[in-house]
Amino acid sequence: MIEQAHQLGDKLGLAVWNEYESGPYQTRSYPDSSWQPAGEPERQPHEYIRNGTAKLLTLFHPASGEVRGKGVVSSANEVLHPWLKEELSTILQTLPLAKNLDAETNRRLWEAWQEGLSLPITLLLDLPPLRMLLIWDNLRGHYITDMLLSLFEHGIMPLYTPLGGSWLNMAESFKRILFQRGLAGQYPESPTEIISSLEAVARIWNKTPTPFEWGGKRAARRQRSRQCRHDLGGSGAYTRHPIHRKSTILQQWQRSCQPTY
Repeated sequence: MIEQAHQLGDKLGLAVWNEYESGPYQTRSYPDSSWQPAGEPERQPHEYIRNGTAKLLTLFHPASGEVRGKGVVSSANEVLHPWLKEELSTILQTLPLAKNLDAETNRRLWEAWQEGLSLPITLLLDLPPLRMLLIWDNLRGHYITDMLLSLFEHGIMPLYTPLGGSWLNMAESFKRILFQRGLAGQYPESPTEIISSLEAVARIWNKTPTPFEWGGKRAARRQRSRQCRHDLGGSGAYTRHPIHRKSTILQQWQRSCQPTY
């Protein structure tokens, strides 16, 4: 379902955003590549002062590459939910108006993004037009009733990543770019320095953002490669040659044992 959201969401007129809380980032030295001469590696302190940690609240729009980030020292619901509501309201103001659909068709559109779920979310009886899909982690704090009602009232459908499926949240993958550009090779001594560095990277990124596409040519190549493989008993092993089935070998043996006249 989340893969379909990445592939079809924007084409269907639904903005697809990913949310993730990255961190905590400590006040320590972060390694990076170096131009140091061979045999003379760059040395970093092996001890550091525990002066608190920082986190980064991230909203990422893969289709445009836009990122909205806010550095915080805590990502508790009291901090995350107000920020998320404010940012999502701002984003919705930039989106085109939703199509006018009758109530039944509109409800089917909402329910279509819950097909196959063992525990679907209880939707409002009177639903507004669907305008956005929000992909985020399957955490207890993301199921708070007040937060869900706010999302529904604004036409936002939350999609939760399954257990072990964090790779479906593209904001979690994008955080590596922010981390690498903001902290690699740095030695922040306070959470304020960490927050300032990460937020600066997000602002600079948005000047010339890079759009991301789910799958793309690499996924198509992998799909063609999988079609040419033959699985071995459902395991991770495979062969590129057809496997001789036991029944075929048995039939050949039976034919060889038949008397010839």
